[in-house]
Amino acid sequence: MTMKTTIKFTPVDVASRKELDFSTGDVVCVWNKIKEADGKIRLQAFEGMVLARKHGAEAGATFTVRKVASGVGVERVFPLYSVMIDKIELIRRARTRRSKLYYVRDKALRDVRRKLKKDTRVVKKGSTTTMEAAVVEETPVEVEA
Repeated sequence: MTMKTTIKFTPVDVASRKELDFSTGDVVCVWNKIKEADGKIRLQAFEGMVLARKHGAEAGATFTVRKVASGVGVERVFPLYSVMIDKIELIRRARTRRSKLYYVRDKALRDVRRKLKKDTRVVKKGSTTTMEAAVVEETPVEVEA
């Protein structure tokens, strides 16, 4: 009598992760497990736009997610089959014409620079015209990427 045994190497449901249908441009929420000092595990959400997916559905597949946190762009690379990822939620779909959206990094910087540029106005004093530069308040600008 032969007994069929199945050995499970990882606690991750590989089939469900392989079927996840998200691509670049989509906004996803990745729920990451974080180990606390006292041994407890809590979940932390990282919501942002997917910039890239690499290596398809193979064992080493990764995806890069970018979000803007208090005016600073933050990117994280997640392994698709990581044990530390609890779930991946698809928030919003997008149709892109590229497989890697790395240009979004530069686009966000350009938008910030454009907002912080000096506002120059022409002021008439008597009969002469002078250029007066009014500095725009430099506050942290949130840029949607």
